Amino acid sequence: MVGVTKLVSVHQWLKLQPEDTVKRLFLISATLAGLLFLGQIRPALAEEPDWHLYQQLLDQHLSHQSEQGIDLTWLDYPAVKADPRFAQLVQQLAEFDPERLEGRQEQLAFYINAYNILAINVVVQNWPLQSIKDASPWYKSVWKIDAGQLGGERVSLDHVEHQVLRPLGEPRIHFAIVCASLSCPDLRSEPYSAERLEHQLDDQLQQFLANPTKGLVRNEQGLKVSKIFDWFEEDFGGEAALTAWLAERLEAEEQPINGYLEYNWSLNGTTEP
Repeated sequence: MVGVTKLVSVHQWLKLQPEDTVKRLFLISATLAGLLFLGQIRPALAEEPDWHLYQQLLDQHLSHQSEQGIDLTWLDYPAVKADPRFAQLVQQLAEFDPERLEGRQEQLAFYINAYNILAINVVVQNWPLQSIKDASPWYKSVWKIDAGQLGGERVSLDHVEHQVLRPLGEPRIHFAIVCASLSCPDLRSEPYSAERLEHQLDDQLQQFLANPTKGLVRNEQGLKVSKIFDWFEEDFGGEAALTAWLAERLEAEEQPINGYLEYNWSLNGTTEP
Protein backbone atom coordinates (compact mmCIF):
# COMPACT_ATOMS: atom_id res chain seq x y z
CA MET A 1 0.00 0.00 0.00
CA VAL A 2 1.36 3.43 -0.97
CA GLY A 3 2.48 5.60 1.98
CA VAL A 4 2.77 2.72 4.47
CA THR A 5 6.22 2.17 6.01
CA LYS A 6 7.19 -1.45 6.44
CA LEU A 7 8.74 -2.25 9.83
CA VAL A 8 11.49 -4.85 9.98
CA SER A 9 13.25 -6.50 12.90
CA VAL A 10 16.92 -5.85 13.67
CA HIS A 11 17.67 -9.37 12.46
CA GLN A 12 15.90 -8.73 9.14
CA TRP A 13 17.63 -5.35 8.79
CA LEU A 14 21.05 -6.93 9.27
CA LYS A 15 20.30 -9.51 6.58
CA LEU A 16 19.64 -6.64 4.14
CA GLN A 17 23.02 -4.95 4.81
CA PRO A 18 26.24 -5.59 2.89
CA GLU A 19 28.54 -8.12 4.58
CA ASP A 20 31.24 -5.49 5.28
CA THR A 21 28.75 -3.27 7.12
CA VAL A 22 27.65 -6.14 9.35
CA LYS A 23 31.27 -7.02 10.15
CA ARG A 24 32.07 -3.42 11.08
CA LEU A 25 29.02 -3.21 13.36
CA PHE A 26 30.03 -6.46 15.05
CA LEU A 27 33.61 -5.24 15.61
CA ILE A 28 32.40 -1.93 17.06
CA SER A 29 30.00 -3.72 19.42
CA ALA A 30 32.69 -6.17 20.52
CA THR A 31 35.19 -3.37 21.13
CA LEU A 32 32.74 -1.35 23.22
CA ALA A 33 31.84 -4.42 25.25
CA GLY A 34 35.53 -5.14 25.85
CA LEU A 35 36.24 -1.59 26.98
CA LEU A 36 33.33 -1.67 29.38
CA PHE A 37 34.54 -5.00 30.76
CA LEU A 38 38.04 -3.63 31.34
CA GLY A 39 36.63 -0.59 33.09
CA GLN A 40 37.99 1.89 30.56
CA ILE A 41 34.62 3.57 30.08
CA ARG A 42 33.65 5.00 33.46
CA PRO A 43 30.13 5.97 34.42
CA ALA A 44 29.76 9.70 34.97
CA LEU A 45 29.04 9.18 38.68
CA ALA A 46 32.01 6.87 39.32
CA GLU A 47 34.74 9.49 39.69
CA GLU A 48 36.71 9.70 42.94
CA PRO A 49 35.00 11.85 45.59
CA ASP A 50 35.63 15.58 45.42
CA TRP A 51 38.10 15.97 48.27
CA HIS A 52 37.81 19.75 47.93
CA LEU A 53 34.35 19.38 49.48
CA TYR A 54 35.89 17.55 52.42
CA GLN A 55 38.55 20.25 52.75
CA GLN A 56 35.88 22.95 52.81
CA LEU A 57 33.98 21.11 55.54
CA LEU A 58 37.13 20.75 57.64
CA ASP A 59 38.08 24.39 57.13
CA GLN A 60 34.67 25.56 58.28
CA HIS A 61 33.73 23.11 61.02
CA LEU A 62 36.97 21.84 62.61
CA SER A 63 38.84 23.70 65.35
CA HIS A 64 41.33 23.08 68.17
CA GLN A 65 40.32 23.05 71.80
CA SER A 66 40.57 21.23 75.12
CA GLU A 67 37.72 19.12 76.50
CA GLN A 68 37.72 17.09 79.72
CA GLY A 69 41.45 17.68 80.00
CA ILE A 70 42.21 16.37 76.50
CA ASP A 71 43.68 18.51 73.72
CA LEU A 72 42.18 17.71 70.34
CA THR A 73 40.69 18.86 67.07
CA TRP A 74 37.00 19.54 67.70
CA LEU A 75 34.22 19.00 65.14
CA ASP A 76 30.98 20.96 65.07
CA TYR A 77 28.66 18.02 64.38
CA PRO A 78 25.38 19.99 64.19
CA ALA A 79 26.93 22.28 61.57
CA VAL A 80 28.23 19.32 59.58
CA LYS A 81 24.81 17.67 59.72
CA ALA A 82 23.17 20.84 58.37
CA ASP A 83 25.80 21.37 55.66
CA PRO A 84 24.61 19.99 52.27
CA ARG A 85 28.23 19.44 51.25
CA PHE A 86 28.52 16.60 53.74
CA ALA A 87 25.56 14.72 52.28
CA GLN A 88 27.06 15.26 48.83
CA LEU A 89 30.40 13.82 49.98
CA VAL A 90 28.74 10.76 51.51
CA GLN A 91 26.83 10.20 48.26
CA GLN A 92 30.05 10.42 46.26
CA LEU A 93 31.61 7.73 48.46
CA ALA A 94 28.62 5.53 47.72
CA GLU A 95 28.98 6.00 43.96
CA PHE A 96 32.75 5.60 43.59
CA ASP A 97 34.07 2.12 42.85
CA PRO A 98 37.17 1.53 45.05
CA GLU A 99 38.31 -1.16 42.60
CA ARG A 100 39.53 1.72 40.44
CA LEU A 101 42.16 2.70 42.99
CA GLU A 102 45.69 2.08 41.77
CA GLY A 103 48.30 0.95 44.25
CA ARG A 104 48.66 0.75 48.01
CA GLN A 105 49.09 4.47 48.64
CA GLU A 106 45.86 5.35 46.83
CA GLN A 107 44.05 2.61 48.74
CA LEU A 108 45.36 3.79 52.11
CA ALA A 109 44.53 7.44 51.47
CA PHE A 110 41.06 6.69 50.15
CA TYR A 111 40.05 4.29 52.91
CA ILE A 112 41.42 6.49 55.71
CA ASN A 113 39.34 9.37 54.36
CA ALA A 114 36.36 7.06 53.92
CA TYR A 115 36.62 5.73 57.48
CA ASN A 116 36.73 9.22 58.96
CA ILE A 117 33.81 10.46 56.86
CA LEU A 118 31.72 7.39 57.67
CA ALA A 119 32.47 7.77 61.39
CA ILE A 120 31.16 11.33 61.17
CA ASN A 121 28.17 9.97 59.25
CA VAL A 122 27.35 7.53 62.05
CA VAL A 123 27.26 10.46 64.47
CA VAL A 124 25.16 12.81 62.35
CA GLN A 125 22.72 10.05 61.38
CA ASN A 126 22.12 9.30 65.07
CA TRP A 127 22.34 12.85 66.39
CA PRO A 128 22.17 13.97 69.16
CA LEU A 129 24.45 11.77 71.28
CA GLN A 130 27.21 12.03 73.87
CA SER A 131 29.40 9.28 72.43
CA ILE A 132 29.57 7.44 69.13
CA LYS A 133 28.87 4.31 71.16
CA ASP A 134 25.38 5.68 71.84
CA ALA A 135 24.58 5.09 68.16
CA SER A 136 24.56 1.32 68.55
CA PRO A 137 21.51 -0.78 69.43
CA TRP A 138 21.77 -2.99 72.51
CA TYR A 139 22.41 -6.10 70.42
CA LYS A 140 25.23 -4.84 68.17
CA SER A 141 28.52 -2.97 68.51
CA VAL A 142 28.60 0.49 66.94
CA TRP A 143 31.58 -0.64 64.89
CA LYS A 144 29.43 -3.27 63.19
CA ILE A 145 26.35 -1.19 62.34
CA ASP A 146 25.72 0.26 58.88
CA ALA A 147 27.95 3.32 58.54
CA GLY A 148 27.14 4.13 54.91
CA GLN A 149 28.06 2.94 51.43
CA LEU A 150 31.32 2.47 49.57
CA GLY A 151 31.03 1.57 45.91
CA GLY A 152 27.32 0.85 46.30
CA GLU A 153 27.81 -1.61 49.17
CA ARG A 154 26.74 -1.08 52.77
CA VAL A 155 29.75 -1.20 55.09
CA SER A 156 30.55 -0.88 58.77
CA LEU A 157 33.48 0.92 60.38
CA ASP A 158 34.69 -2.48 61.52
CA HIS A 159 34.82 -3.68 57.91
CA VAL A 160 36.81 -0.68 56.69
CA GLU A 161 39.31 -0.89 59.54
CA HIS A 162 39.81 -4.63 59.97
CA GLN A 163 39.00 -6.05 56.53
CA VAL A 164 40.51 -3.34 54.34
CA LEU A 165 42.97 -1.04 56.11
CA ARG A 166 44.79 -3.32 58.55
CA PRO A 167 45.59 -5.97 55.91
CA LEU A 168 47.49 -3.28 53.99
CA GLY A 169 50.19 -3.57 56.65
CA GLU A 170 50.59 0.08 57.67
CA PRO A 171 50.46 0.51 61.49
CA ARG A 172 50.38 4.30 61.20
CA ILE A 173 46.75 4.08 60.10
CA HIS A 174 45.92 3.87 63.80
CA PHE A 175 46.94 7.52 64.19
CA ALA A 176 44.96 8.65 61.14
CA ILE A 177 41.57 6.96 61.46
CA VAL A 178 39.32 8.72 63.94
CA CYS A 179 36.46 6.98 65.75
CA ALA A 180 34.80 10.26 66.76
CA SER A 181 36.04 10.16 70.37
CA LEU A 182 38.14 12.43 72.59
CA SER A 183 40.99 9.94 72.99
CA CYS A 184 41.15 9.11 69.29
CA PRO A 185 43.94 10.65 67.21
CA ASP A 186 43.05 14.12 65.98
CA LEU A 187 40.91 14.46 62.89
CA ARG A 188 43.38 15.90 60.40
CA SER A 189 42.60 19.33 58.97
CA GLU A 190 43.06 18.11 55.39
CA PRO A 191 42.14 15.03 53.35
CA TYR A 192 44.76 12.31 52.96
CA SER A 193 46.27 11.93 49.51
CA ALA A 194 48.50 9.30 47.93
CA GLU A 195 51.07 11.93 46.98
CA ARG A 196 51.49 13.28 50.53
CA LEU A 197 50.58 10.20 52.53
CA GLU A 198 54.02 9.43 53.97
CA HIS A 199 54.38 12.95 55.36
CA GLN A 200 50.79 13.00 56.60
CA LEU A 201 51.05 9.68 58.45
CA ASP A 202 54.37 10.61 60.03
CA ASP A 203 52.98 13.97 61.09
CA GLN A 204 49.87 12.38 62.60
CA LEU A 205 52.02 9.94 64.56
CA GLN A 206 54.36 12.63 65.87
CA GLN A 207 51.47 14.86 66.92
CA PHE A 208 49.83 11.97 68.73
CA LEU A 209 53.00 10.95 70.56
CA ALA A 210 53.62 14.58 71.53
CA ASN A 211 50.18 14.87 73.13
CA PRO A 212 50.44 13.79 76.80
CA THR A 213 46.66 14.10 77.26
CA LYS A 214 45.95 11.07 75.08
CA GLY A 215 49.05 9.85 73.26
CA LEU A 216 52.10 9.21 75.43
CA VAL A 217 53.55 10.18 78.82
CA ARG A 218 57.13 9.47 79.86
CA ASN A 219 57.99 8.70 83.48
CA GLU A 220 60.88 7.18 85.42
CA GLN A 221 59.51 3.68 84.99
CA GLY A 222 58.99 3.92 81.25
CA LEU A 223 56.15 4.92 78.98
CA LYS A 224 52.45 5.27 79.63
CA VAL A 225 50.76 5.16 76.24
CA SER A 226 47.39 5.19 74.53
CA LYS A 227 45.29 2.03 74.65
CA ILE A 228 45.63 1.99 70.87
CA PHE A 229 49.08 0.44 71.36
CA ASP A 230 47.53 -2.27 73.52
CA TRP A 231 44.60 -3.07 71.22
CA PHE A 232 46.74 -3.22 68.08
CA GLU A 233 50.08 -4.38 69.49
CA GLU A 234 50.29 -7.15 66.88
CA ASP A 235 50.23 -4.56 64.07
CA PHE A 236 53.54 -3.26 65.42
CA GLY A 237 55.08 -6.73 65.57
CA GLY A 238 54.37 -7.59 69.20
CA GLU A 239 55.45 -6.11 72.54
CA ALA A 240 59.23 -6.18 72.00
CA ALA A 241 58.97 -4.81 68.48
CA LEU A 242 56.59 -2.08 69.65
CA THR A 243 58.99 -0.68 72.27
CA ALA A 244 61.77 -0.63 69.67
CA TRP A 245 59.43 1.03 67.17
CA LEU A 246 58.49 3.72 69.70
CA ALA A 247 62.13 4.35 70.60
CA GLU A 248 62.94 4.89 66.93
CA ARG A 249 60.00 7.26 66.47
CA LEU A 250 60.81 9.17 69.66
CA GLU A 251 64.53 9.24 68.81
CA ALA A 252 65.24 8.07 72.34
CA GLU A 253 66.53 5.05 74.21
CA GLU A 254 64.18 2.11 74.34
CA GLN A 255 61.88 2.16 77.36
CA PRO A 256 59.29 -0.36 78.53
CA ILE A 257 55.57 0.33 78.41
CA ASN A 258 54.43 0.42 82.02
CA GLY A 259 50.81 1.47 81.65
CA TYR A 260 48.03 2.79 79.47
CA LEU A 261 46.17 6.09 79.47
CA GLU A 262 42.45 5.97 80.16
CA TYR A 263 40.50 6.04 76.90
CA ASN A 264 37.74 8.64 76.83
CA TRP A 265 34.90 7.69 74.47
CA SER A 266 33.07 11.01 74.75
CA LEU A 267 32.35 12.65 71.41
CA ASN A 268 35.19 14.63 69.84
CA GLY A 269 32.90 17.54 69.10
CA THR A 270 29.69 19.33 69.92
CA THR A 271 27.29 17.11 71.85
CA GLU A 272 24.28 19.44 72.06
CA PRO A 273 21.87 20.37 69.21
